[in-house]
This record gives sequence, C-alpha cells and structure tokens, in this order.
Amino acid sequence: MSSTTTYTQVRPYTRGWLALMAALGAVIAVALGAVFHMEHQGHWVTGMTNQVVWGLPHVFAVFLIVAASGALNVASIGSVFGRQEYQPLGRLSSLLAVALLAGGLAVLVLDLGRPDRLFVAMTHFNFKSIFAWNVILYSGFMAVVAVYLWTMMDWTRKRFYKPAALAAFGWRLILTTGTGCIFGFLAAREAYGAAVMAPLFIAMSFAYGLAVFILVLSVSFKMTRRPLGDEVSTRLLRLLGLFVAANLYFTALLHVTQLYFAGRSGVESFILLQGGLHTTLFWVGQVGLGGILPLVIAYGGCGHAPRKRAMMASILVVLGGLAQVWVIIIGGQAWPLDLFPGMEASSTFADGHVHDYAPSAWETMLGLGGVAIALVITTLGVTALRLLPAGLGETTSSCAGHK
Repeated sequence: MSSTTTYTQVRPYTRGWLALMAALGAVIAVALGAVFHMEHQGHWVTGMTNQVVWGLPHVFAVFLIVAASGALNVASIGSVFGRQEYQPLGRLSSLLAVALLAGGLAVLVLDLGRPDRLFVAMTHFNFKSIFAWNVILYSGFMAVVAVYLWTMMDWTRKRFYKPAALAAFGWRLILTTGTGCIFGFLAAREAYGAAVMAPLFIAMSFAYGLAVFILVLSVSFKMTRRPLGDEVSTRLLRLLGLFVAANLYFTALLHVTQLYFAGRSGVESFILLQGGLHTTLFWVGQVGLGGILPLVIAYGGCGHAPRKRAMMASILVVLGGLAQVWVIIIGGQAWPLDLFPGMEASSTFADGHVHDYAPSAWETMLGLGGVAIALVITTLGVTALRLLPAGLGETTSSCAGHK
C-alpha cells in the first residue's frame, strides 16, 4: 500500500450530509412500509405469480450482490496485482463491497415472504443445494473483506495485508461463481442450465461493481470538494470499457451455446426476437445502453472531461446491468417450463404459455430500499472511518479540448 496517501473522514452533520441521510432514510422507511404491506396482505399485491416467483426485488438484489463482488476488484488490482496507482482506492472499494452485499441481502431476505425462516436456512444446511452454499459464501465474504480492510488501515497488521488480499480475491471469485451457478444449475429453466453462467456472472460483476464504484467515488469527491485527477478517471474509464467488452463477449457466448442445442431454439427466439419487453430490454438496454454506448464513451475520444465521461459510462452500465439481470431472471421465468420434453403440454393452468409479469409499486419500493441501505452504510463508513483519500492526482485535463 502507498504510505504517502492521506486519508480523512467525511465531516458529518453538514447541510449536504443531513440532506443525503434524510433522503436515504425516507427511501428505507418507504421500503419497510412496502414490506409490511406485502407481508400482511400477501404476495398477491405484487406482480409475481405461480410461474414468475422471482420478481423485481430479485433483480435489484442480484444486481447489488453481483456488483458487491466487482466493487472489491479495485482493491484487488492494487494489492493482489501490485498496481500502486489503485492502492489508495482500496479502502473505499472494500467498504462499498460490504455495503452493496448488505443492501442486496436485505432485499433478498425481505422478499422471501417469511423472513423469520432465515434462521432455519442459517442453522440447517443442505449441502446439495447451491442456496445453502451461498449462505456460507455471503457471510464469509463480509468477514474476509472486514479483515482485509483492517489490514489496510492498521499498519501494525501489515504482514497480514497480502494474505488477506489474496483470500478476499479468491473468495469474491468463488462467491460470484456461486451466484452464477444458481442459474447454471437450474436445468428445468431452458434459459438457464448452462455452465457459461458462472464466467458470465464474473464478467458482469467486474462491470457493475466498477461502474458503481466510479459513481460513488466521483460523487463523494465532488460533495466533499476533494480533487480527483483526470488521470484517475481516465484509467478507471478504460478499465470499465474492458470489463464491459468482457460482459458482451460472455453474453454472446451464452446465446451461441444455447442456439447450438436444438431444444433451446424456442427460448432463444423468445429472448432475442419475440419476447416483447424482454427483447427490447436485451437489445436496447443491455446491449445498446449498457454495452456498445459505454464502449464508445470509453474509447471514442475526448469530447468531454474524463470525469464526466466516466460518470456517463457508469450510469449507462448500471442501467444496462439492471436490464441484463431483468432479462436473465424475469425473461427466463416468463418462458414456460418444459414439463414433458418432446411433447406439447396444454391445460387450463396456462401450461406451455408465455407468462406475463408487471412489477408493482411495492416491489419497486423494496428494491430501491436495498440501494438506499447500501448507500447509508457507505456514507456512515466514510464518516466514521478514514477511508477516502484527501485527493487523487492533478485536476488538469490530460486531453486537449476538455470542457
């Protein structure tokens, strides 16, 4: 780690700090109200059905959990791969990873229908279930990252810094692999059941996590009036472009693999051509806004200052990421289950028919509540601990013509 970097806390109780916390607190309060309503009225008030059992809250939850793993990647580049220019960002990277995971798990637990049964899942493990594995992976991730962050901040524990960094890096890869395997092991759903889901989710985590990190870094530096050099923004933007390209590659590989199997042509035609909203979100949201356009911004020249370009690309990656998770989760469930392979199933229970799903306001409020929880944890963390560098690089533009 760089010993010359000065870290400072964010000053609390300023007008901006209080306004931010009040806004986030209001979102969390509304989300809890939505949970209370859904728990007491039943999940019929949501848009979920017997066929689409994972709704919009799961889209937010999976996005936050996947992004949590990717947010830690910034710290790993500095510690595991020895890139000193990334080491001053390691503390914020670790905090954001824990915060995003906490926000995602909060949504996941509150969307279960019976959150009290979480204690059963935490005390009775069925190791034939990938969900049981993930309970261990999620809790272990928080513990490993907490130790990793401790070694960054306490120089008396300097000798443990490298081992902790390696452990965190390995654990985050396993965690994201486990999340991808949830879908890769679901052979009953034709849109899932592919081994390439695991590396796809790793590529997704790299892109989502870095995009969220760039946004949090840029906004926090702007709100606290800390200098953020163009060189730092340019470096992060180019790295984001690389991760976006990897995500596009593994997405293409997934669909080419699915098309290779004759039995999967129906679901592929649904997702890519005839799926209505799902097809639109795939091509316009995931591929266009979340893939091609960020690549153009990252490598297409210097029309704007690097910091602005990095934020623009990151916002697009986040929006495209939500669209991608929607297509995977909702689109995958909308396609009917193949109950009898090789035969056509038809009944009054809508077997063999594409299932509709429209998220309710209650689900939207719950999902946004998870985002607010992650931001509250991040805000409290940078307020209580010295995690933000006092400044990063020069503020002079590195390209001519910046605005």
